[in-house]
Amino acid sequence: MMDWLLFGIFLVLMLAGVPIAVAMGLAGTAVVAATGMGMMSLPTNVYTGIAKYPLMAIPVFVIAGMIFERVGVAASIVRFASAVVGQRQGALAIVAILVAMIMGGISGSGPADSAAVGAVMLPSMLKAGYPRAFTASVIAAAGSTGILIPPSIAFVIYSLLVPQASVPALFAGGLIPGILSGLTLILVAWWLSVKNGFEAHPAEPRPPFWQSMKEAGWGLAAPIIILGGIRSGLFTPTEAAVVAVFYGFFVGMVVYRNLRWRDLYQVLVESAEISSVILCVVALASVFAWASSTLGTFDHLAKALLGAGLHEFVMLIVIQLLLLVAGMFLDAISIYFIFLPLLVPIAIHFNWDLVWFGVIITMNMAIGQFTPPMGVNLMVTSRMAGIGMETTVSWVLWMVLAMTGAMFLVTFVPDIALWLPRTLGYL
Repeated sequence: MMDWLLFGIFLVLMLAGVPIAVAMGLAGTAVVAATGMGMMSLPTNVYTGIAKYPLMAIPVFVIAGMIFERVGVAASIVRFASAVVGQRQGALAIVAILVAMIMGGISGSGPADSAAVGAVMLPSMLKAGYPRAFTASVIAAAGSTGILIPPSIAFVIYSLLVPQASVPALFAGGLIPGILSGLTLILVAWWLSVKNGFEAHPAEPRPPFWQSMKEAGWGLAAPIIILGGIRSGLFTPTEAAVVAVFYGFFVGMVVYRNLRWRDLYQVLVESAEISSVILCVVALASVFAWASSTLGTFDHLAKALLGAGLHEFVMLIVIQLLLLVAGMFLDAISIYFIFLPLLVPIAIHFNWDLVWFGVIITMNMAIGQFTPPMGVNLMVTSRMAGIGMETTVSWVLWMVLAMTGAMFLVTFVPDIALWLPRTLGYL
């Protein structure tokens, strides 16, 4: 009975327009009060939900991403990507995706990645004649690779909820699927550009390769320093985030000399706002997760699903479709807290690798970031392009289909995600 009450209150509040985090917190609080589990336990659960060492990496990676965005690293990477791609039809769309993939190796956040790339690429793509809806769709889809290509805030949250999967293993596991996702988006963006005659006659000359690579070198080195430091054991993922911040500070203050103390203060303010939203979701979702765990809600649901006698293949398809639909309406962190307590016991029952499972779930979340009606990346880029999200549907669905195909490829060929972690000795 209380199981139904918990989800009933949550759904009613969500449909009433209450923010997801608040809806989860209030539903959990209502059930705690109704069952007498102890109201005084709520402050403790809120605190313990965010008082975890791995979570320290989130605000620090956010700061690092903001610093690199502010110092103009994205612009230098755009020139380098343009030199690599050259003058061809659809070149700017391809460049936007490549830049997003590289920036994803710094920020670890889909919306931040989309905003940084959009600020640089939107004006040039619109000037080249790309439709606003197409441009917003491409950049939003490309930004979603930011939670797959390490470092990834989503993988940090997953590791927090599933301790059997370490952050280094997840970072390594997400790299090849992230690149695969980016390549599928490149193929679709190029095909749509050729099919519709976008950028038939590129106006911008091809930048000199070596000069543009030299200019972008400081930005290109950031992912190498972060991942190389983690792999070599010099620092943990949390410490890597701190190193990334000081590296970005050095690049902005000493190398480019375009980051002032006043700018740094603004970066800290904006980073604090973004981080507080993420951690508020984590804190309030912890109340919902604790209430459902105490009631045994997810144990009951998992036993019911396993008792249905579905074949492993069918169960995997059902889970993927469920998460695809959920990703259209919920953010990644909320989905983790709502569904992982249900899905992890199923994964353990079928002896699925939890690193691979985390990668395919996160690929689902990445698709959700640019899928209407609630795709957060698409919200960012549509607002920047000055259009309604509904105008992007005819373009963005092609990218959803492409990345869904990549996700199912990783689903049924687990070695795509597991080869690198095994090679590096994380599994």
